[in-house]
Amino acid sequence: MSSKNIWVINEYAGSAYHGMEFRNYYLGKELIKLGHRVTIVSSSYSHLFKKISEKREENIDGINYFWVKTFNYGDSHSKKRVLKWFLFMFKVLFLPFFLKKPDIIIVSPMAPFPILPAWVLSKFYGATLIYEVKDIWPLSIIELGGLNRTHPLIRFMSYCERFALRKSDHIVSSLQNYNEHMKTLGINRAFTWVNNGIDLEEMKGIEPLSKEIEDKIPKNKFIVGYTGTVGVANALDSLCEATNLLKDHKDIIVIIVGDGQEKENLQKEFSQNENILFVDSIPKKQVHSMLAHFDACYIGLKEEPLFKYGVSPNKLFDYMYSATPIVYAIDSGKSNVVRSAECGVSVEAENPEAIAKAILEIYSIGENKREEMGKRGNEYVLEHFTYSKLAEKISKVWGENE
Repeated sequence: MSSKNIWVINEYAGSAYHGMEFRNYYLGKELIKLGHRVTIVSSSYSHLFKKISEKREENIDGINYFWVKTFNYGDSHSKKRVLKWFLFMFKVLFLPFFLKKPDIIIVSPMAPFPILPAWVLSKFYGATLIYEVKDIWPLSIIELGGLNRTHPLIRFMSYCERFALRKSDHIVSSLQNYNEHMKTLGINRAFTWVNNGIDLEEMKGIEPLSKEIEDKIPKNKFIVGYTGTVGVANALDSLCEATNLLKDHKDIIVIIVGDGQEKENLQKEFSQNENILFVDSIPKKQVHSMLAHFDACYIGLKEEPLFKYGVSPNKLFDYMYSATPIVYAIDSGKSNVVRSAECGVSVEAENPEAIAKAILEIYSIGENKREEMGKRGNEYVLEHFTYSKLAEKISKVWGENE
């Protein structure tokens, strides 16, 4: 396979140094190992970033980052964020003044607006255009955000989505059932499923927990843990309600590690339950040190029709790599990696009774069976979902046509 010059356009693309999102960073590093040149085109500001770059261009672990100058819009709910989408879309047209001719243009957005200038540039350069879907917009903000389908912004977003699905040379998605969504739009074409995964190099840099955090973790208890954002969509209220149902099992403790808009509400609502412990967010490099203390990991989402098209939460692969059994409370249609790997117990979303039953099932099988269950998850993620293997998979999207 010949070397390609690849542009990845995603205004939320970050790195291990800047913060989320990480997918393009991980794939970019592996594509470089395959002999390609990668430029990630991102925005100079994102509410997901922990560090904002002051440069226009910089090289990060072999990846060329081009930061499109936008503005600080505050948090994710700011109306200025919408203006930033359009500013970024407009500025993509000017990339030829700064970057070398691409062979491949991958548009990997939240809001699908950049597909319009990217399509123009792909025609100008004769480049292969790939549209990558991680979240289904505008459906996500219709179902989760409550926006009306007739809203002008939603109408334009829908136009861009259909344009992308019809005009792109190839479609890639981290959602296993994405073709089912395309059918609802009257579009019937093939796509390549490239899930999220784990970066094995990052696993070599695991750091120990601080003594302050280490001391907070109960000893000689059965610990069900969660790490990540404490948001509405993560259905942690269902986990806490399940813990209420297990109050007679004093040796079962739930630890929720992270911060988010729902944390304060959950702390107030479940303040009387001594079996629930909240821990502030920890550095990413310490997450696996925390997972080592868990006997089971919880992952859940709200019960939404949107998720039937598939989900690909990053924490799921961290859980699997840690060889810890998983309580999986997501209605994700036929896309259920935990069931495929036989590395946990799957139950319906937002069902505290079912979640409590799943916790008891993992609790009661004993340590040896739990180790076997967790080992199956670790082996499965190493076989299917390392970013080196995922990069090989995505490179075949254009490599097959050489």
